[in-house]
Amino acid sequence: MQRLRIAFAGAPVWALVMAASAYTAPLLRGWETQGHYTRIIAMFGVGGLLAFPIGFYLAQYLARQSRLEARFAAALLGFALATVAMTALLYVLDYRDYYSEWHEPAFTKIWFKELLVTAAAALYQFAALGMRLFFPLGFCALFAVAVWFVRLPH
Repeated sequence: MQRLRIAFAGAPVWALVMAASAYTAPLLRGWETQGHYTRIIAMFGVGGLLAFPIGFYLAQYLARQSRLEARFAAALLGFALATVAMTALLYVLDYRDYYSEWHEPAFTKIWFKELLVTAAAALYQFAALGMRLFFPLGFCALFAVAVWFVRLPH
């Protein structure tokens, strides 16, 4: 029960940190296009909210009573994979929502192909453009959460 409480109590904090990362990364780089800031910040925040419990349990599974170094690596891997995966999933859904206007009716053969190609394009664009919004704040937070995870009683 304690683990469940930790997993869901940490989610809003992780969401705020990921949203802050998406907010500060463009500012640090001097980007001037602020068109969809609110939507992107919300996407990274919700991605962090959904990812924290998954990352927490994934890190616990990977650590399994290991030494401190292994627990640290498990936390890095678990939280990073969960956060990137959930944020990328939200990015794919947003991308799909935008392009659905020009797609064939749902559940047809062509629609499935369009869905697959749209998802692949969204993942590529997220990898090329969206991942950089995790740096530097999200990356620093990842190390902080890994240190916190190592210090938890296991």
